[in-house]
Amino acid sequence: MRALIAAGLAEYGLDPVKAGALTAYGELLLAANRVMNLTAITDPNQVATLHMLDCAALCARWDLRGRRLIDVGTGAGFPGLVAAILVPDCAVTLLDPLEKRLNFIQSVIDALGLSNVTLLHARGEDGGRDPALREAFDFAAARAVADLAVLGELCLPFVKVGGTFLAMKTVDSQGELDAAKPLLGQLGGRPGAPVDYVIPGTAVTHRVWPVAKVALTPPQFPRRWNRIRKK
Repeated sequence: MRALIAAGLAEYGLDPVKAGALTAYGELLLAANRVMNLTAITDPNQVATLHMLDCAALCARWDLRGRRLIDVGTGAGFPGLVAAILVPDCAVTLLDPLEKRLNFIQSVIDALGLSNVTLLHARGEDGGRDPALREAFDFAAARAVADLAVLGELCLPFVKVGGTFLAMKTVDSQGELDAAKPLLGQLGGRPGAPVDYVIPGTAVTHRVWPVAKVALTPPQFPRRWNRIRKK
């Protein structure tokens, strides 16, 4: 796992020394996954590529140094915890509604001695209405947790004007973007050109849709979850 991660980081132009911490994270993930459902990927090499190196692509393509990033629906810590490991001076907030996931992430934070991570036990639509969090981040990221229209409504309220929402998706997500554009505009977002990348050590190509925050999100967003789900 470590050799794969180190080679992939070098290919991205990132510090391969960080492979040690990412490997430890992967090993803790696989150990915890034996007793709780954190990931469907259980092969160590695939954890290295499809989790660690997939998420590391954000750090290779966007400058997170000195910025604030929130990972909405972080799950087992992807992509936010990877970003926190790779960019120590990025202040990362990891939001998730399931406390057991956050407890696992806390164990990783403790094991690696990370000091730039804040955990937030909340639903995205609730956190986005919190005045302390609303439009307070340079970046919001989400990794394939929902349709792009839903992700936009959950994530853009966290992003300050001038910041960016980074939606990690597959390369066949153009239809999602097209359908989401009207709502993204209402939310103050302007989608940019997709950024495609091949995950090192694989033949898998993934895509990030960057959505620039160009105006304040109207106060009625995000709506309650049942409204988001219905319309």
